[in-house]
Amino acid sequence: MIDIIAGRKGRGKTKVLIQKANDDIKVTNGTIVYLDKNNKHMYELNNQIRLIVVPEFNIIDTDMFIGFISGIISQDHDLDKIFLDSFLTIAFIDDNFTECIRQLDRLSKKFDVDFIISASLDKEELPEEFRPLVSVAL
Repeated sequence: MIDIIAGRKGRGKTKVLIQKANDDIKVTNGTIVYLDKNNKHMYELNNQIRLIVVPEFNIIDTDMFIGFISGIISQDHDLDKIFLDSFLTIAFIDDNFTECIRQLDRLSKKFDVDFIISASLDKEELPEEFRPLVSVAL
């Protein structure tokens, strides 16, 4: 499953994403990973959630990002959800949003891992096929 939290910068997407992660860790039987562009929100996350600061791994394009996600999935067979904060930045999205979401969707279905994404776009700016995936529009 892909779940998108959409809204322009500064509208509170990260706060919603952190709250969802903290709520989900209380009810999941698996593990949760939270990817971000920095460790600024480290102390707001439940300590059972693994925070990964993506820029520390020298990822330079979307293909490397998808490979990175695949590596995370391959190393944790109990992985339930991956939260992606600042998605457009950490995944190096420019005009490849559609293909990246499709690749994440394939990984989600194949390995039964949910992706919860915060994207600094208004719902109306998303490609039409992905608008139904928006659970929160700010």
